[in-house]
Amino acid sequence: MKTLCIRSLATTLILGSIAGHVVAAENGGGAFCPFEVPEQEAGKHRFINLAIVQYVDVSKDELKIVYGGGALGSGYEIKVPLSKPDDAKDFLDHMRKTAAQCR
Repeated sequence: MKTLCIRSLATTLILGSIAGHVVAAENGGGAFCPFEVPEQEAGKHRFINLAIVQYVDVSKDELKIVYGGGALGSGYEIKVPLSKPDDAKDFLDHMRKTAAQCR
């Protein structure tokens, strides 16, 4: 399982890719960056604030986003099932592009 870090309130947003490459982009430190996650309950749309994402865990069949809370392990998590490994890369690319638009 790989753990990817997102430092949203610093000057740099760091996202790791599945291959282990790290991409850094300027982040303006926006306090609110809504990102829609896949539907967990029928008919319910959920958005998370990318500015408070602590880390992302990627395994072969699941992507877990941990957000909120003040310390690792506290807060909330969203689990996104993956049908193939490339789905994680695509999802992370979408998160990165959304975060870049929130600068």
